[in-house]
Amino acid sequence: MIENTESQVFGKVSRSARGTIFFADNFINIANAKTVAKSLERLVQSGKLYRVATGMYVRPVDDQIIGTILPSIEEIAAAIAKRDKSRTVPTGSYALYKLGLTTQVPLNVVYYTDASPRKIKVGQQTITFKKASARNLAAIGDISKLAIQALRTIGKDNVTDEDLRIIRERLKDEKPYHLQHDLKVAPEWIRQLLRPFNQINNND
Repeated sequence: MIENTESQVFGKVSRSARGTIFFADNFINIANAKTVAKSLERLVQSGKLYRVATGMYVRPVDDQIIGTILPSIEEIAAAIAKRDKSRTVPTGSYALYKLGLTTQVPLNVVYYTDASPRKIKVGQQTITFKKASARNLAAIGDISKLAIQALRTIGKDNVTDEDLRIIRERLKDEKPYHLQHDLKVAPEWIRQLLRPFNQINNND
């Protein structure tokens, strides 16, 4: 029974591109949860699958030069958000890191979410999902939502000219519509900091 389930589980994984993240729940149509868990454990032990975090698995990408490539923190968070049908946005020190305002990779990566709060251990790092208000999740631009969260983290009275220079440089790659939308949902003090840039960008 276990061997047959193991074969079916790996068959399903093999039909997807390497690097695709799977959850144990993805295989409940094959067997009951206990049997699936045992099959996944055997596949991990045999080296066919890698356990990304509790209940999360991947068939890693194998690069001839780099070697085994595992999913990034961002890819893992995105997979969780997709499964939960939730919105997420990086915040805190991770938003600063993503924007290039710091070179220090945070061990605790924090995302705001409209799903249930939780913590996921990934190697030496932890992904923390914090329940947030709809307003904190209203931004739609990949870069502008990072900028808003980074400025929130820095604080109104601690933003330096260098911080603004870096943020404005990054915002040049944001879609104008997304930037305009996100400024409307940002706190007033952040709108005041970024509005001059937005006006210049719209006139280019």
